[in-house]
Order: sequence, then C-alpha cells, then structure tokens
Amino acid sequence: MSIMRIGRAELRVMDLDKSVDYYTNIIGLDVVARDENRVYLKAWDEWDHHSLILQKADSAGLDHLAFKVEKVEDLSVLEKRIEQFGCTIKRMSKGTRVGEGEALRFEIPSGHQVELYHDIEKVGTRTGVLNPHPWPAELRGIAPHRLDHCLLTGDDLETTTRFFTEVLDLHQSEKIMTVDGEVMVGSFLHARNGKPHDIAFVKGPDKKLHHAAFFVDNWYDVLKAADILTRHDVTIEVTPTRHGITRGQTVYFFDPSGNRNEAFASGYITYQDFPTITWTEDKIGQGIFYHRRELIESFGKALT
Repeated sequence: MSIMRIGRAELRVMDLDKSVDYYTNIIGLDVVARDENRVYLKAWDEWDHHSLILQKADSAGLDHLAFKVEKVEDLSVLEKRIEQFGCTIKRMSKGTRVGEGEALRFEIPSGHQVELYHDIEKVGTRTGVLNPHPWPAELRGIAPHRLDHCLLTGDDLETTTRFFTEVLDLHQSEKIMTVDGEVMVGSFLHARNGKPHDIAFVKGPDKKLHHAAFFVDNWYDVLKAADILTRHDVTIEVTPTRHGITRGQTVYFFDPSGNRNEAFASGYITYQDFPTITWTEDKIGQGIFYHRRELIESFGKALT
C-alpha cells in the first residue's frame, strides 16, 4: 500500500478567464480540458491529465487537494483506516471531474478536504518517451516541471500530523516546535518519494491555504521566475531567497484572486530512514527565510 505523491489541487478563483490567462501565460501551464465552472491544467513534465483545477467561485482558496495511490486496491485499505481514525468518507464516482476515476474524499483534522485516487487519464509529457530532449522547444512563462506541494494552516498540528503519518503513512521530514518543546507550530510531510515535502502545515486558522508551489530546476529558474513576474506586474511577496527548512530556493507571489503561489527549486533528497529535523520557534525566521532571518507580516496573514 502506498501513497505516491501529491497529485492535484483545486483552487477557487473569482475571475476564471483572468486566472486561466495567468496560469497559462505567466506560470506556463497547459489547458487540457474545460467544463462550465472548471478549467483543468497540467505542467509540461507531468504525465497525468491534470494537476491543477481552477474552479469559478465567489472567494479564493483551496477546494481540495489530492494524493495519488500506487494501486487501486489501496483505496479500500485506506478507506478503512481513515474511518477508524474518525473521518467521514465520501466516494466520488468516476467522471465526477474530467479524466478522473473513482476517488475517496474526506475532511482531515485541519478542516481541509482531501482526496485519494488512482485512476486518471494519462496524456504524457511534452517531451515524450522516445529519445526525449530535456525540455520542450517552446515554453511559456515560468514553465515549472510539476505541481510540487501545498502548505496549509491548521490549529491542531499534532493530530493532523498523526493522521498523515499513522493513517496515510507519510513521513515527517521537519517540524517546528515552541521553544519549550510542548506545541508543534509547523509540520512538513512527504510520501516517502524522495522529496522534502508533498504537504506542509503551519499553525493558524483551520481550512486555509497558505500557498501552492510549482517545481523549477534551480536557482537561476527562481531568479528568472521573479523577472517574469515583474515583467507582468504580478505582486511579489518575497523576492528570491533560500529556505532553511527543506533547503529549497524560492520566490513567493500571488495569483489574480489572491492565492499565494511559489516557484520552488532544489531542496534535499529524503530516504526511508531520513530523520525528522526539528526547528525551534525562535529560529522560525531563519527556517523560512534563511538569509533575511525574520518573517514578514503578510506571510502569516495573507491566507485564502
């Protein structure tokens, strides 16, 4: 039984056409399908039908995020474990969304909606599988390889972390604790797939999205992303810098509805025996913004 990775996120946006223009021409994703209230997109290096869904809505935020499991049989096993933990599950039928098979939908302790799925149409990457070049000849915008992770907020991070580690078998790569070691204020988790994180949480109000991140190759691509954002007058919250947590390189910015995005590069590689790294709250500024060594006010307050 295995959760392989984060598979998709569905974001609520207030102006669907403007958001599609932003995510295609500035982020650089491809539109693969549409219905009345949703647009489905993928990055050039992703195999599956889509990784991002934009939903027309009255307010910004996260409708749900989803993880892909290795085998369809894993859904039944995980369904029992999720119910035993005390979460109510709803079965999403095949075809509920374009290109998708059956899924499990449930509410995690932080109040967010999460889905598990296996079946999704494969459309392939833009480089193909026969003698592929390292990148397509024509790219738009930031042109990330993939949807990389989401960071959410929640009040009870201990229970939320326990759900992901004990029920879904994710591993906690890093955590942030109060100086006395009594309360967890940050939790970074990966699906044992070599990444620093597929999902992360910081202490805050339940049900909120902090950011959705897209993976780019390296520091130069983070700098180039910032150049592209500036050229298009996109609001940049944090100019290019490094994280202490995950060691990734980053730039943070906002989509037209106010959902925070990140272009994220590098980061360390995790293994099955990777220990959990602990940060103390008095060093959280250095952990998040290694060079600046302090948080900026908007970073904790601009949530959707």
